Amino acid sequence: MKKVIIIGATSGIGRELARLYLQAGWAVGITGRRVELLDSFRNEHSSHKIDTAVKDPIVETECFDVRENKNVEHLKNLINKLEGLDLLVYNSGYGEVSKSLDWEIDKRIYETNVKGFIEIVNYTFNHFIKQGYGQIAATSSIASVRGNSQAPAYSASKAFMSVYMEGLHIKAKKMKANIAITDIQPGFVQTKEIKLTGVFWVVPLKKAARQIFKAIEKKKWRVYISRRWWLIPKLLNFVPSFIYHRFG
Repeated sequence: MKKVIIIGATSGIGRELARLYLQAGWAVGITGRRVELLDSFRNEHSSHKIDTAVKDPIVETECFDVRENKNVEHLKNLINKLEGLDLLVYNSGYGEVSKSLDWEIDKRIYETNVKGFIEIVNYTFNHFIKQGYGQIAATSSIASVRGNSQAPAYSASKAFMSVYMEGLHIKAKKMKANIAITDIQPGFVQTKEIKLTGVFWVVPLKKAARQIFKAIEKKKWRVYISRRWWLIPKLLNFVPSFIYHRFG
């Protein structure tokens, strides 16, 4: 049985991905800050409540906040609970508009999208090097393409994630390591937590999760969700800075 750990799975894309992996017969480890949401997922997806590829689906949980300083310790605990790891999905993320450049907002974004991300992904890559195989996927964003005056820390943090993931992809190739890297760049995804109105190309949650699941399965190194969003980075990179800086 293959084993996946999803960092940030109490709601939204992470929770839906966990459901898809359970249905596919994987043992699933999920993390999050709210123990009641982790427990509710495990209870909702017990063997008599979900149609899965295995008789007794395995769900293990580890409650922690990636902004704290025990990420690797918690990750090791969850790997031990699952008795192994084949795939890690870093889905924990935070973003908020910061028109006044609020330090508390920027700090939370950094601690979640940069510090927590690199601690967990760095450890996992080296774990897979020793193991001899594995796959790492991370949820970045279309916002990673260029800076944004409304949320500068958010776009910068997502750029950090995507560039780091590309670097790991290249490193694995050069090392001839059997490690697949998948950088996931969603556009607008409609979740219960985020109500999106007046924006274009909003992707329903279940559709986004299915596309992410398939992209990871195919071991694509970068994927846009939904697929049409590949056009936006092309256009943004084409726009000259003196024009983009008027609107960004």
